[in-house]
Amino acid sequence: MARLRALLVAGVAIALLGGLALVAAPPARQEAVQPPPVTQSSAPPNQGAVAPPSGERAQAAQSMLRARAEALLRRDEQAFMASVDPHAEPAFRDAQRALFANLAKVPVREWSYTLQPLRSLDPSVLPNVPGAQELWAPEIDLVYALRGADPSPTHRPMGYLLVKRADAWFIRSDTDLLGVGRRTWRGPWDFGPCVVVTTARGLVLTHPAREAMAKRVAAELDGAVQSVSEVWPTGWTKQAVVILPDSNDEMKALVGPNFPVESVVAVSVADRVDTDRGIAEGQRVVMSATSADALSVTALRIVLRHEFTHIAARGSTVDGSPMWVLEGFADYVGYRDSGIPLAQAAPDLNASMLTSGPPAKLPSDEEFRGQGRTLDMAYQKSFSVARFVADKLGEQKLIELYRVLAKAGRVGPDKIDELLLPVVGLNAEQFVAGWQEYLRETLG
Repeated sequence: MARLRALLVAGVAIALLGGLALVAAPPARQEAVQPPPVTQSSAPPNQGAVAPPSGERAQAAQSMLRARAEALLRRDEQAFMASVDPHAEPAFRDAQRALFANLAKVPVREWSYTLQPLRSLDPSVLPNVPGAQELWAPEIDLVYALRGADPSPTHRPMGYLLVKRADAWFIRSDTDLLGVGRRTWRGPWDFGPCVVVTTARGLVLTHPAREAMAKRVAAELDGAVQSVSEVWPTGWTKQAVVILPDSNDEMKALVGPNFPVESVVAVSVADRVDTDRGIAEGQRVVMSATSADALSVTALRIVLRHEFTHIAARGSTVDGSPMWVLEGFADYVGYRDSGIPLAQAAPDLNASMLTSGPPAKLPSDEEFRGQGRTLDMAYQKSFSVARFVADKLGEQKLIELYRVLAKAGRVGPDKIDELLLPVVGLNAEQFVAGWQEYLRETLG
């Protein structure tokens, strides 16, 4: 059975004084509120009328959503706004009109909605709306794809409350269901007019205030894709989407509300990943609203290559696999063409070598959930492990090691021994000893 999951964080880049360090954070997921019971039949709240059969209701609501999507694709604002409840709050109607306008320059290849009538909220939890013929809250997803960037569409949840008036269905709100676990996904177009800079290998999506930075990123995008493709040539689309949000609130909407966006320069995200089929949907690199603009040309190249490595390998990467190989490999690719020596790329590790010698063990996943110097050191040690394998055993061995360990998921020390031996000919103890000797030669 295919294993489908939402993966919101595979790698994070943080800029530090005295050099660029790329560090990882644990996966961040959308906040979840325990949803109320679903029902296959919903009578209008506080009303005595019997709801029509779910098939008839679903067909009518789906027809409204289909007309809304078609109106957006053909840029018909009047038809798009016909899907919005004429008695909805003015703020919601204004936001929907702005959403339509903000998408004007976005190269949307596909835009539609899926409706799951059997995943409807119980009517008892829906708000009271005076004058409503009926209220309904089925599960609804936005299905969209960007031209020249998304080989297949991605799905994002929309917490729409539907209302029936005069035998017609409308969207009443996209926030009224927050308290009962239905959150509406917000895209960049929910935060302002969008500007898009396209390249041969993808696009950069931002807002007018950051157009200059978008052009900087676009100038590096194709080269970064090519650089990653030299190491990971198959199993990915060799396309990338980079988003430059205007604010931390927008970044949180894209990567998760609990993610420490104030600390990061960039993070790669995906909506759904099926590792059995090697498929990832909705892959994006989201760059900081506050610190990305300060990156030097070299630092920007490293960040993009690092994040694109996560995108390339994501379909082959199982949750829970050892972070030292996931992040070390991405960092190896990020720095591969930079000419930056290990001592400069890993300054904390270099300083530690001079005072206390090499680390006693490989960095644990727990270290990647730390902060400050603990996190920095975990990342730098992982990078040095990847460099050790590539320098001593060859780049192809590093790639093979990544593929094996990234497919393993969460494994114990005994299993690591079993996985290492066929690839590098060393058990874990020998592997660590070889890495330590490499550090003495390189940094000592």
